[in-house]
Amino acid sequence: MQKPSIPKGTRDFSPLEMARRNYIFSTIREVFALYGFEQIETPSMELMSTLMGKYGEEGDKLLFRIQNSGEKANEAPEKGLRYDLTVPFARYVVQHRDSIQFPFKRFQIQPVWRADRPQKGRYREFYQCDVDVVGTDSLLAEVELIQIVEQVYKRLGIRVSLHLNNRKVLAGIAEVIGAPEKMIDITVAIDKLDKIGVEKVNEELLERGLSAEAIQALQPILNLSGDNRAKLAELKTILATSEVGLKGVEELEAIFDHLSFVNCDLSIELDLCLARGLNYYTGAIFEVKALDVQMGSITGGGRYDNLTGIFGMPGVSGVGISFGADRIYDVLSDLNLYPEDLQASPEILFACFGDDELRFAMKVAAQLREQGRRVEVYPEAVKMKKQMAYADARHIPYVAIIGSNEMAEGKLMLKNMVSGEQKLVTPEDLKIDN
Repeated sequence: MQKPSIPKGTRDFSPLEMARRNYIFSTIREVFALYGFEQIETPSMELMSTLMGKYGEEGDKLLFRIQNSGEKANEAPEKGLRYDLTVPFARYVVQHRDSIQFPFKRFQIQPVWRADRPQKGRYREFYQCDVDVVGTDSLLAEVELIQIVEQVYKRLGIRVSLHLNNRKVLAGIAEVIGAPEKMIDITVAIDKLDKIGVEKVNEELLERGLSAEAIQALQPILNLSGDNRAKLAELKTILATSEVGLKGVEELEAIFDHLSFVNCDLSIELDLCLARGLNYYTGAIFEVKALDVQMGSITGGGRYDNLTGIFGMPGVSGVGISFGADRIYDVLSDLNLYPEDLQASPEILFACFGDDELRFAMKVAAQLREQGRRVEVYPEAVKMKKQMAYADARHIPYVAIIGSNEMAEGKLMLKNMVSGEQKLVTPEDLKIDN
């Protein structure tokens, strides 16, 4: 007999776990709506031509390919499961450009798949909650996204720190250390700094073809100290010969200036080691980490100036962030931050002694459901002890006991499962007062 199992990096979710996940989704969805974002969905699978070349060399290796799509192999284009929601969104924007009002503010809450090595906080199938604005270059969009981060985690009760950088600054750094053509190699390597340490990063940079002199010149830049304003001031001096680098500093200064007008209490750190390995980022980049749990980033994103250009619609800038629902779930679990009343268990269970009583219970239950009460009828007239045990296991607070005597009077015995108190009531007594 085959032992039931699921693929590594995937999970089943119990009713309690689903209630907790829906709490996360509804919290995020409510905050998105406050800022004028509307929801869309895209297919789980995309053409491989849509996905390939958008995530960098390492990201492309993690794409799940669909071997059988129900079409003749020599006639059908290759397909794959989506790696993220941003590239499918860019494809959506181009494909539906005639019906979209720009700037277009959308959010998606859907699963994505990555052929990664499973470990704590890293899954092969997981949900992302993405929010993006396309069709505007305004840095107010970045500021709104930061405000959304603050609002979501304040509502969830998670203390977080937002790390901020700009890909133009990283391009400027590559220029001033004499390795502008190695921009991608530098970003891929230093993005791993907090995971593998500076020594391993330097080894990888050497393997990727950077000279020892360039690597040495990089070290003091990555170790800038002081507050955010002090780092920006020093960067202006370091990047004085790089036009693109100075543009990145200017954008970061503008974001901090705008934030000073909206009373943002979020902890924000200018982190020059933050690179975000995806190739399509061109401006501000973000990562959010929980302060009280050892976990990778739980939110991340950034500005992309020409992602739609890949699909034939150049010059449409966008910026977005993605909340990792599965990692947020783990953080809330580790910190025991879920509300206690998340599960919408039935308020009343009807327990019956016979078939006639069952039919009576079904009629009363239908009336109560029309009133908005959550009720359940135990489907069999088994021993009362078994029905009570079921109610207790489901944490149902009241049991309505129906026997022949109660039914003859058009009443039922209502038992409080916490106090044990019992009283005879009519069905009308159970209805919600309008």
